[in-house]
Amino acid sequence: MISCAQAIVVEGRYDVNKLRQLIDAPIFETSGFGVMNDRALLSLLRRVAQVRGLVILTDSDGAGFVIRNYLKGALPKDRVLHAYIPDIPGKERRKEKPGREGKLGVEGMPPEVLLTALKNAGATLSDTPQDAPKGEPITKTDLYALGLSGCPDSRERRLALQKRLDLPEHLSANALLTVLNVLYQRDEFLKSYD
Repeated sequence: MISCAQAIVVEGRYDVNKLRQLIDAPIFETSGFGVMNDRALLSLLRRVAQVRGLVILTDSDGAGFVIRNYLKGALPKDRVLHAYIPDIPGKERRKEKPGREGKLGVEGMPPEVLLTALKNAGATLSDTPQDAPKGEPITKTDLYALGLSGCPDSRERRLALQKRLDLPEHLSANALLTVLNVLYQRDEFLKSYD
C-alpha cells in the first residue's frame, strides 16, 4: 500500500472504497453535490487542509468539475492540490449503463492511473508511512472507553462531541476516528474529552 502525506477528498463512497485499497491516507467524500449545502463538512475540509494538506480527486465529467471548482473557491489555495483523471470511455462494474457522459469515474480507474494522477498533482507518496504520528493514534478502544462506540447512547455522545468540535453530524464512528486522528494527537484529545 502507498502512503500519502495529504488527505484526499473524492465525490462518493465508491471512490473512497477504491482509494482505500490503494492509498494509506485519510479520505473524505463530498457526497456528490452535498458538500455545497453542508457547512460542517466544508469547515472540516478546511481544517484538514490546514493541518495536513488536501488533494481534490473528482471525476472528469461535468459534475466532477462543478464540485472541484466549488471546493477550489472554498478551500485555502496554498494547502490544496488538484489531481485529474483522464477521460476514459466506459462504465463502472456496479452500474448497468455508463454515466451521462460515458466516462469512467474515480471508482472505475485502474490503480496505476489513480497513482499517476496523485503524483502529477504533487501529492507526497511513499511506499513507507509518511506521517508517523507524534505519539499513539486514537483507537477504536479509546472511543469505546469514552462511550463513543459500543454503548446504547454512543450515537448521542458522538453527536454531542461532533457538535462541540464543530464536525459534521453524519460521521460514523469509523469516520470520526479518522477525523480525530487527523486533527488531534491522542493525549491532547483524551485530556480534552469530558
